Amino acid sequence: MNQPAEAEARDVMEYDVVTVGAGPAGLSFAIRLKQLNPDISVCVIEKSSTIGAHILSGAVIEPGPLDALLPGWRDNPPPVCVPAAEDEFWLLSKDGGRKAPIVPPGMRNHGNFIVSLGAMCAWLAPQAEALGVEVFPGFAAAETLHDDDGAVIGVRIGDMGIAKDGARKPGYTAGIDIRAKVTVLAEGARGHLTKRLVKRFSLDADSDPQAYSIGIKELWQLPAGRGSPGKIVHTLGWPADNRTYGGSFIYHLENDQVAIGYVSGLDYADPNYAPYEAFQQWKHHPTVKPLLDGGNILSAGARAIVTGGWQSLPKVEMPGALLIGDTAGLLNVPKIKGTHQAIRSGMLAAEHLAAGELKPAGFDAKLRASEAMKELRKVRNIKPGFKKGLWFGLANGAWETATAGLSPWTLKVSADWCALDKLGEHEQPERDYVRRDLPPRDRLAGVYFAATEHDEDQPVHLIVHDTEVCVARCAEEYGNPCTRFCPAAVYEIVEDAAAEHGRRLQINAANCVHCKTCDIKDPYEIITWVAPEGGSGPNYQNL
Repeated sequence: MNQPAEAEARDVMEYDVVTVGAGPAGLSFAIRLKQLNPDISVCVIEKSSTIGAHILSGAVIEPGPLDALLPGWRDNPPPVCVPAAEDEFWLLSKDGGRKAPIVPPGMRNHGNFIVSLGAMCAWLAPQAEALGVEVFPGFAAAETLHDDDGAVIGVRIGDMGIAKDGARKPGYTAGIDIRAKVTVLAEGARGHLTKRLVKRFSLDADSDPQAYSIGIKELWQLPAGRGSPGKIVHTLGWPADNRTYGGSFIYHLENDQVAIGYVSGLDYADPNYAPYEAFQQWKHHPTVKPLLDGGNILSAGARAIVTGGWQSLPKVEMPGALLIGDTAGLLNVPKIKGTHQAIRSGMLAAEHLAAGELKPAGFDAKLRASEAMKELRKVRNIKPGFKKGLWFGLANGAWETATAGLSPWTLKVSADWCALDKLGEHEQPERDYVRRDLPPRDRLAGVYFAATEHDEDQPVHLIVHDTEVCVARCAEEYGNPCTRFCPAAVYEIVEDAAAEHGRRLQINAANCVHCKTCDIKDPYEIITWVAPEGGSGPNYQNL
């Protein structure tokens, strides 16, 4: 009989600070803390098999915070780092589009750099280690540890070698406890530990619900001579209808490579909308397909993007812990940039802890008074304005930009899970989700390019708390939108004569690319994403 996990003897590691997540926020925090006080012991744990393997972003970065963190970085830049050159902004229709004569201020990238954020994090990690930070990839935090008063005192790493039925396999290893004076959550968008802590400590009691988009990205090798290194193109409009927030990016790298992607706001109302298919459809637009024809896809992936902004910021401190980066919700949506905010917040958290004897108290006020929050306040009304349609959103965005966000009002942000119309209630826009001639041919092929790996014989990390809802109520009311909003074909409704309704939900957990969309968009809030065994998941290459 298996011994209960809570009674099991576990190895314990102790540090002054444990950081969950080796993204730009977590690594920048660790580097800055060690710069300020080399005697503080710091470890960074990361659920991916290698640093950067789960990191996906556009990404164009503003270099100011990185200049402050590592002043000499330009002499030894990340392996993918291209100075921004020209900017273009297009408004697309189905058969064409218009190039804007003026690029919106937030999308002007003079002085910025196109990077692979995954490669950048892999570049940051050894710099942290050189300062004495201990960085542990393949360590997935399963839960937070608490003292008798409820304060966070560290994290427990998930057990390794658990079979799908819960039995211990021959290679079973109990997860260790990492205890620390301070736990820093830098999990990225929709972190599963952060989600629990927000609820436990009511960190969102005075803020709007957090909101998200899903970004789907591919890296392509173009035919020789077709690339324009440093060129940056953004679009709004088709294939999203006027009620759906959606836009794309095309970032030209060196060596005739190009990073392309499509972002869909998860506040969409159409129950039949499919973000992955919208992206594939966009690739066939007359302004896009000629760029890709004859090229080869190299890698692909998807991730949630935090978009609630200023009014959705939760309290970022609690007894024993604090939140930084995308975990806190610091991405600037109109700029489509969050890396500079992540680095800013990480450095600010390090400076706060170093000056305050490792006490989280006061960090929330310090962050809210910082440049990071001033930046978000100026643009707080731009993304919510698109809830009233594309044209209102563009007009509102122009007003908010012109006034630097000085409007006397703040538009509300609502939760994404409750945004869907039911079948029959939504005016159906024209959709053209058909098989295309550019790769990948379907979502399973996309999973291949994400190089995602999970041991098939491990507990399913996508927990559906009531599958009866899926095959009965959800099928009737929404037509099972999980089969459309998941970009990796994780959720299927399959025919099964033995099942009560003649069908059942099948979860293809091995396909999961850890984007968390299901945890965000499910209209019944019955899907919970938890971390699988450490090292599982996608293995993104230069995304």
